[in-house]
Amino acid sequence: MVTSTHEASHRIFQDHPEALTPVFEMLGLPPPAKAIIEALTPDATEIRPMERRVDTVLRVEPSEGEHFLVAVEAQTKQDLDKGTSWAYYVAYLHAKYELPVLLVTVCKNQRTAHWAAGPFECRVGPWSTQTTRPFVIGPDNVPEITDESSVAHSPALATISVIVHSESRRIAAILGMLARGMRSFDKSTAMYWCELVEIGLENTPAKEVWKGLEKMVVTYFPGRGTLFEETYLKGKAEGKAEGEARGEAKGILRVLEVRGFHVSDDTRERIASCTDLDRLADWLDRSGTVERPEDLFTEDAGEHHPHT
Repeated sequence: MVTSTHEASHRIFQDHPEALTPVFEMLGLPPPAKAIIEALTPDATEIRPMERRVDTVLRVEPSEGEHFLVAVEAQTKQDLDKGTSWAYYVAYLHAKYELPVLLVTVCKNQRTAHWAAGPFECRVGPWSTQTTRPFVIGPDNVPEITDESSVAHSPALATISVIVHSESRRIAAILGMLARGMRSFDKSTAMYWCELVEIGLENTPAKEVWKGLEKMVVTYFPGRGTLFEETYLKGKAEGKAEGEARGEAKGILRVLEVRGFHVSDDTRERIASCTDLDRLADWLDRSGTVERPEDLFTEDAGEHHPHT
């Protein structure tokens, strides 16, 4: 079954192969920037009606060393049939293109990542005729986003990092850093990466946090049902600063609630009644990282704004 994570992953790797940098570094290969990388058809079907399709297939031609293929698969959970499918993909691609194949799997949690590393064997008694060992991209070998500059420098790696750490306890803080880093992009670039993040997070608590943090650009993506589309339609209908403030306040409260905080009535009322868009934007920025809801107001302690 093709999921949102599959869709986001294959779009990232096909359009931005620099997201494979951690793989190249760990295997001691020339970095993607110094290689010619071409997307190939992912169809691995030989006989109908059985259809087999790899998420992404890339032909890599390094500046030094032999050419090879990279087959990328996104795996969200353990699947007993995958070992057989992966062995088929590798054997088929190797035979078709006469090039060695590196199978890379993208996993969102450690349990799935450890399983996906294999080995998956075709064995008769003590003899293994074929062994498949995928290279796993997961929480153990992809670093979390730690600063805004890393997002601006490599948005593809930042997006992959968010996807593989989407089940982390620190995901709210990671997403907050990602949102702040995207401010350096132009409008269309920010929209592109924000949509990929939203698709990749699927229907998870992390996606709800991301929806609460999203405040950079608002546009229309017809038929996708993304936050951009929802926010655009809502904003167009309301068309007032009052409605914008209500949306910001709702986003702040959503982030706090998704992070598991109990929001007191006083705190909820203070957020909901605020009409200062700049202040609401600041609270929304910090709602993903504060240790308790009341900490949102610490920077306001020395100020006097009786009408917020």
